[in-house]
Amino acid sequence: MIKIILDAMGGDNAPYATVAGAVTALGRDKELYLVLTGRRGEIEAELAKYKYDKTRLEIVDCPDVIGMNDVPTEAVKRRQSSLVAGYWMLKKEDDICALVTAGSTGAAIVGGQLILGRIRGIKRPALCPAIPNSRGGVTLLVDCGANAECKSIMLCQFALLGTAYAKSGFGIKNPKVGLLNNGTEEHKGDPLRQETYKLLSETKGIDFIGNIEGRDIMLGECDVAVADGFSGNVALKSMEGCGKLVLGVLKSEIKSSLSAKIGYLFMRKALKRMRVKLDFDKYGGALLLGLKKPVVKSHGSSKPESIANSIANASAIYRGNLIPSVEKLLEGADLDSLEANRNDD
Repeated sequence: MIKIILDAMGGDNAPYATVAGAVTALGRDKELYLVLTGRRGEIEAELAKYKYDKTRLEIVDCPDVIGMNDVPTEAVKRRQSSLVAGYWMLKKEDDICALVTAGSTGAAIVGGQLILGRIRGIKRPALCPAIPNSRGGVTLLVDCGANAECKSIMLCQFALLGTAYAKSGFGIKNPKVGLLNNGTEEHKGDPLRQETYKLLSETKGIDFIGNIEGRDIMLGECDVAVADGFSGNVALKSMEGCGKLVLGVLKSEIKSSLSAKIGYLFMRKALKRMRVKLDFDKYGGALLLGLKKPVVKSHGSSKPESIANSIANASAIYRGNLIPSVEKLLEGADLDSLEANRNDD
């Protein structure tokens, strides 16, 4: 049985979306056991709407809820909140495999570091969403917002983390790693990008293909795109905005004339398939890479299907033995020695 904690009060649509997503996830995976943390009365009221296997779900009553505007460093001190209580259970109970939350990103990141803890050797955890690409697969973007300022050694660790995730979570045998930059040439970018390029070129355990540009992420030019949290977040939000723009314009044009509406009747199956392929929610939330156990951060506005997919993602990551894979790659890469040698130069 795979036991996963769900922060049932996290997100804009909680507990409706979280409970509905939990029920969906239980129906799809018979080996799944869910622990819902949050206000018992509200959770039970939502659960009463559904039929589900009651032997594979339990509720841990947590009267407090962390808001999106709460200061993360203060919020993680509130042990009675649904997120913090979930983190402490994840840390202390060996049989709990992962945690899923759509709550405060800041609190999730701080809680992950201060309560759960990082994998030995990892300097900072990184948020890593799976971006659908034109090749029909995904490109993992590491980092998309956890670390606005980075050092080159951190970006090298992100490359190793992303490589392990691509292998264990998506079955990619030899993930190609690209460094997000303002040009593909080796000499492009600021000092951080230039130094990182050199380190990545010498890092064992990854297939570094060089610099990539923002457009290459969705074109599938690499499997892992390495970025600092600031530029990665800008890239992610730009892609999300572009997707909404295309769908909005398409919908408007279809309604603009009778011929367009008739044409839509012939194209609707193809357009539906396109929408499914480009759906960010299909892969659930962003994995918080670098922690001792898997933590998946769903979007704050997540709907039930996205919550269910996030739970499935967390389960798949655990089944794929991500944490041992990361530890093995870190040991083989020996980044500390590599960084020390470069500093000596």
